Amino acid sequence: MCTWHLETLDAEPVQNMAIPLSYSERDPVPGGCNLEFDLDIDPNIYLEYNFFETTIKFAPANLGYARGTNPLPCDIGTGRDSRWRLLYDVYQYFLPENDLSQEGLLKHLQRMAEVPQVKANAIKVVTLTANDKPRVSFSSLRGQGVIYNVIVRDPLLNTSAAYVPVHTYACHFEAKEGNCSSLGRVSTKVFFTLFALLGLFICFFGHRFWKTELFFIGFIFTGFFFYIPVTRLTLLTYDVRLILTAVAGSVGGILLVAAWWRFGILLICMLCVGLELGFLISSVMFFALLGNLKIFQDDGVFWVTFSCIAVIIPVVFMGCLRILNILTCGFVGSYLVVLAFDSYLYTSLSYITLNILKRALHEDFHRAFTNVPFQTNDFIILAVWGMLAVSGVTLQMRRERGQPFFPAHPYKLWKRERERRVTNVLDPSYHIPPLRERLYCRLTQIKELFRKEQPAGERTPLLL
Repeated sequence: MCTWHLETLDAEPVQNMAIPLSYSERDPVPGGCNLEFDLDIDPNIYLEYNFFETTIKFAPANLGYARGTNPLPCDIGTGRDSRWRLLYDVYQYFLPENDLSQEGLLKHLQRMAEVPQVKANAIKVVTLTANDKPRVSFSSLRGQGVIYNVIVRDPLLNTSAAYVPVHTYACHFEAKEGNCSSLGRVSTKVFFTLFALLGLFICFFGHRFWKTELFFIGFIFTGFFFYIPVTRLTLLTYDVRLILTAVAGSVGGILLVAAWWRFGILLICMLCVGLELGFLISSVMFFALLGNLKIFQDDGVFWVTFSCIAVIIPVVFMGCLRILNILTCGFVGSYLVVLAFDSYLYTSLSYITLNILKRALHEDFHRAFTNVPFQTNDFIILAVWGMLAVSGVTLQMRRERGQPFFPAHPYKLWKRERERRVTNVLDPSYHIPPLRERLYCRLTQIKELFRKEQPAGERTPLLL
């Protein structure tokens, strides 16, 4: 006889689902060696999440035993006849994007309840031994439903059993702003929408409008490295940090443009341009290939490898700077459109760079697995990103054919033009007064507007 109890604190009706599973005496007992949680035998998975990571914890399992007999001791011996031979496979299952319904959740939970269904439908992330801590971290995917489950295996008897699945959306349904239904804050939408418009302009016209591109590059460079310390070292709200980042990025962009105008050192400017393309390429490689390798859980190895990949890009293109600049305009500018999409509609492509930012901000993110779903929205946005990047690069390559590689040094041109005006008497600009005299004349004219008008007529008698 089995009795199942359900309690809810909400007055509204609650949907529920019960799935009874039967096991034999050869199957391991999930949670049979619980020493941390409330129940004596606790097959539940406990989940915690924040903005950066989602962590699941579970109690170790015990070997199976016949009904009516005593279970085997948990902490006596570590040989092949004890629970220490058990293995734990951690599985992850992604719900369809933008599906927040209870019906959809219950439907997919059934696919994560029994061992054969879990193996057929979910992705195995990692296998833990009995010597490992029963704790696994994942990158939090805000607004994306994820179901986790653990299958404990007995390799000696070739049997297995499943824990109770657990799910999360990594967000709050009842929050006034930034809830599960509305992913982006208003400030985030405004910021990335404006930034995407600038990125779209740079994608197609960045090389022609060189100073605008330098402002764009300086904005990203300074804004990224400003946001990290202001987030880690202060308790400012998100909106304040975003405003300060926009101000700092604008200052950085203006300084880079001013440095180019005054000194005209092309290699320094192209180093910044190449590093941003290298940053994006390195982020894509860790997003698609390298992110979950165990060796990169060490922060030192990760950051050295990431930096080396980013630095290689400007070194490789050092002999063809114009191609490097156009490629940066096309791919980085079009990627900002992807980030703008993420403010309105969930897409996994935003985690290409967001995972790097999370790792820089959160000291424990190195242990998190960064798997993401790749579904219909992601394929569409990936196609849009590729189309924009290829179109922007192709258009700029064709338009700049036969043109000078880069503009001349602005300060030298200005200085040469000023000397020409000073020595060339026939130049109409030669007769233009200096700036100081023009400002003084303009100020005098403004003063005349506020001076009282003198009365007409003579004030002194006529001399006969």
